[in-house]
Amino acid sequence: MMETSFTGLHSRFLRGLELSADGVAVQVGGQALGYARLHDLALLWGGALADSGARTVGVLAAKGVTAYAGILAGLYAGATVVPLRPDFPAARTAQMIDAAEVDAVIADARGFALLPEVLGARRPAVLAPECAGGPSVLRPLDSQALAAPRSVSPKDTAYVLFTSGSTGRPKGVRIGHGAADHYFGLLDARYDFSPDDVFSQTFDLNFDCAMFDLFCAWGAGARAVVLPPAAYRGLPAFAAEHGLTVWFSTPSAIDLVRRTGGLAPGAMPGLRWSFFAGEALNVRDTADWRTAASSSIVENLYGPTELTITVAGYRWDDEETPRVAVNGVVPIGAVHAGHDFVLLAENDAEAGTEAGAEGELCIAGPQLTPGYLDPADERGRFVERDGCRFYRTGDRVRRLRGGDLAYLGRLDSQVQVLGWRVELTEVEHALRDCGVRDAVALGVATELGTELFVFYTGPERPVIELVRALRRVLPEGVIPRRYRNVVEFPLNANRKIDRKALAAEAAGLLAPAPVG
Repeated sequence: MMETSFTGLHSRFLRGLELSADGVAVQVGGQALGYARLHDLALLWGGALADSGARTVGVLAAKGVTAYAGILAGLYAGATVVPLRPDFPAARTAQMIDAAEVDAVIADARGFALLPEVLGARRPAVLAPECAGGPSVLRPLDSQALAAPRSVSPKDTAYVLFTSGSTGRPKGVRIGHGAADHYFGLLDARYDFSPDDVFSQTFDLNFDCAMFDLFCAWGAGARAVVLPPAAYRGLPAFAAEHGLTVWFSTPSAIDLVRRTGGLAPGAMPGLRWSFFAGEALNVRDTADWRTAASSSIVENLYGPTELTITVAGYRWDDEETPRVAVNGVVPIGAVHAGHDFVLLAENDAEAGTEAGAEGELCIAGPQLTPGYLDPADERGRFVERDGCRFYRTGDRVRRLRGGDLAYLGRLDSQVQVLGWRVELTEVEHALRDCGVRDAVALGVATELGTELFVFYTGPERPVIELVRALRRVLPEGVIPRRYRNVVEFPLNANRKIDRKALAAEAAGLLAPAPVG
């Protein structure tokens, strides 16, 4: 049964501690971080944070003891946690710290070295357990340690995550304890995670899906294992060595594993659950994954950061899914219980005109963020209907029979080329059907108008061969004329295909040669 009483996000760890007091909470390389050890550190550090009066705690640390204990310490102290990455540009981190009004920082050695660059005029309390002290460094004392985590209310902000704004300025999204409580309550009812499970921890801690990795594992008393980059080159061996039973990553990881021979039949028999989120999941990749992990239930999860990690899910079926998929993309499934959604007409979403079977997905409900750190960022992102506040996802979907939703792409994935309205996802699907391994289609602005540019992986093919194949399935006006074969697609910091980088490369290739 789903819990009906409210519990703060930190209670997930407490439940895991009760189930697996002597167990491992997180494994990083050869270092196993036990539930008991992380709990004690979080109480100790949380006491120092609480004594300093901290309300917003930035955790500037790579995956390790400092990062995981730091996140818990901030939650235990009743503060808002802001995960930050030491490998991000210092200017961007400084913007985040300033926007979130961080008044305490927990830093590992690398993060501590960055503080002079990222703090600017701010002088927060600093907890740096790996570094020598300084005038602003907190020294946790046993006498200050919390006896128990501080209580929080459903409206209190558990954490802030930053997404890229349209202006390039980081956009801070607030996620409340109540939203997280609703979310994980639904997952507890849907999945059978237990202390015997071993979760992959693939996502960086500033990516919301990392909260799934950690708090699903911790809520079950299970172990989360951090994947080093090299693990993708031999994933079956890594999964077997560590006993992985639950996998979660972006779909782009599937091709990384495929290219190193990791998707052979039966290669990963120990996986019970496989989850993918963050970008479109295509049918062919999923079928290949199922071949390698034939005992695994596969789910495609969907959700923007503003709706607390994921807000819809679809369970793969070997026979049914390929039949109902649109443009070769696995559906995103049904929106979570307790939420309302509408499909709005794409050309009139601001006015809230409802569409029929296809339109922009807008969602309201308990997982919705109360707003951004900067209210100015909310302009155009929300719409009021019948007294409810809906978030405009910017994603185009189609209703399928049975209540599931098919993902059609971003609103900006439609481009006009010589009067034709081109669905980039349709072009990508057609290219995969023509035999390329994977494809990214882009509309690139040139002096002569918008041109379609395709990057594709797999063996290089003559352009005329691709064009002839596409002519059998696409109208002449939507067939790309520009193609570039690449070994692999660039990935951004969240291991999604970096479409911005590809668009910039395409624009450079299409730019007219300088004169003189």
